Amino acid sequence: MTVSVAKRTEGQPARLRSRLLAPPSGGDHGFRTVVIGIVGLWILLYALNPRFLTVGNLSNLLLQIAAVTVLSMGAVIVLLLGEIDLSMGSVSGLCAAVMAVVNTKMGVPAPLAVVAAILCGVVIGLLHGVVVTRFAVPSFVVTLGGLLTWQGVQLAVLGEQGNLNITDDFIAGLTATYVPDWLGWTVTLLATAYLLSSAMTQRRNRSGPSGQSAPWYKPLLARTPVAALVLIGGALLISHRGIPLVVLIVLAVATLMNYVLTTRKVGRHLYAIGSNAEAARRTGVRVDRIKVAAFACTAGLAALGGVLAASRLFAVNQSSGQGSLLLLAIAGAVIGGVSLFGGVGTVWQALLGSLLIGSIANGMDLLSMPSSYKFAVTGAVLVLAVIIDATARRRAAR
Repeated sequence: MTVSVAKRTEGQPARLRSRLLAPPSGGDHGFRTVVIGIVGLWILLYALNPRFLTVGNLSNLLLQIAAVTVLSMGAVIVLLLGEIDLSMGSVSGLCAAVMAVVNTKMGVPAPLAVVAAILCGVVIGLLHGVVVTRFAVPSFVVTLGGLLTWQGVQLAVLGEQGNLNITDDFIAGLTATYVPDWLGWTVTLLATAYLLSSAMTQRRNRSGPSGQSAPWYKPLLARTPVAALVLIGGALLISHRGIPLVVLIVLAVATLMNYVLTTRKVGRHLYAIGSNAEAARRTGVRVDRIKVAAFACTAGLAALGGVLAASRLFAVNQSSGQGSLLLLAIAGAVIGGVSLFGGVGTVWQALLGSLLIGSIANGMDLLSMPSSYKFAVTGAVLVLAVIIDATARRRAAR
């Protein structure tokens, strides 16, 4: 009896470590919900105004949501830890101001100015992470203080004029450039092939205990509608003016983040900490180091979002990064299915959530509805998404 108990006790840490470090499941409940929501919303908006589903408007929609989507993907990283970053909007505005000052007033080449802006965001995120981990201050308080602090620094960087126009072709071209048709077709076909091939890979990875996989056509049928939408959407954009460069930038960032979160050890550690930080610490995960790195990555993506927003507006001013930008970024991740309680969510869900929010705003603008309606509907959708997440967690616990 003693031997069996000892063996069972020795095996528990190993089993716990394997569960904590296992790649997250791709079949999260929020993914299907937000896809159904987008389809239903688009059908409704098309019925109210057929202009919504025109290629020109959809291309404009993608340009509108690019900056918010990048911030929303950055929010995913800290939300997976069960933390939050309320300073993303202020950080994006400050870093955009740094880019504009370095480029226009100091004469630094635009690519280096963009790199300087992103590095500025990373340094700010490192500072937030160190304060949170070293002094055990809640991230809500630290980043709320950062929201006010970096907004003040932004005003100081811009100076008395308070506005800087961006005339550099490189920075403006980030959101004003459309890639050549051959590159657009290449990306579209590769994305479609990846969606279909990943379905077969997922089938092999989900084989049962006896080694038998599910029928080959089931995962393929599940991915076919999405692959068809990608193929049709890419073809329509190419026939219109081409695929915007900023869309490829956003997709490249999302692909890289998804690769790190789902296949690399640091990504698995993020999910482990968000699920149970103390258990992760006992299995050898360096929780504090991961948290600092997470805040740095979130702030770096906020800086990139600020650069894209400045590129689209051709200017940086005192209101850059302010207003509803922060709320929309967090709402995009939560509406997409990323849990506020940590440990659940993917980058693609944040992307879809941002698309849903952007569709609401774009559609209501076409219908000439007041901003009050836009905010009310977005808030209602956000609350509904949190209710769905909380309900799913209670069911899983039972």
